[in-house]
Amino acid sequence: MTVEEIQLTEMDDASIRAFLANRKTGVLGLPTDDVPYLLPMSFGYDDATLYFTFVGGPDSRKRALIEATDRARFLSYAAESPFNWESVLVTGTVESIPEDEWDDIRPVLEAAWRPEIVETAMATEAVTVYRFAAEEWTGYKHTGLPPGFDGDDSVSR
Repeated sequence: MTVEEIQLTEMDDASIRAFLANRKTGVLGLPTDDVPYLLPMSFGYDDATLYFTFVGGPDSRKRALIEATDRARFLSYAAESPFNWESVLVTGTVESIPEDEWDDIRPVLEAAWRPEIVETAMATEAVTVYRFAAEEWTGYKHTGLPPGFDGDDSVSR
């Protein structure tokens, strides 16, 4: 299969919004002096805005890095098979949300998937919520067929 034969489709805004609304995890990239710091993250999503909940004390590296930047990148993807996958890369601004505003976004925060260890830690550790406002995004999906599969649903007998 050549690159020209790959059925790669660029996603439009509506497709990107739908994809993010149905995903719960991805990778947050924060800038450093050397190489980006990459974090697997769960997120809540609402109308071009992602929400991240950080758990842990003020000495955490991820907290220091996110507080030191105003722009970051986030990648979310789904890979069902080598011939069926999609990914969205979001670039945007990041800001901490004051605790007195959390009630306004509670449904989004509660819809976010989190590992049990994070849920447990939230009861005793410091929690900070960040808003990641999308400034630009791109998304691609591949929904091709495996080599040799012609898509004909008929069965030869």
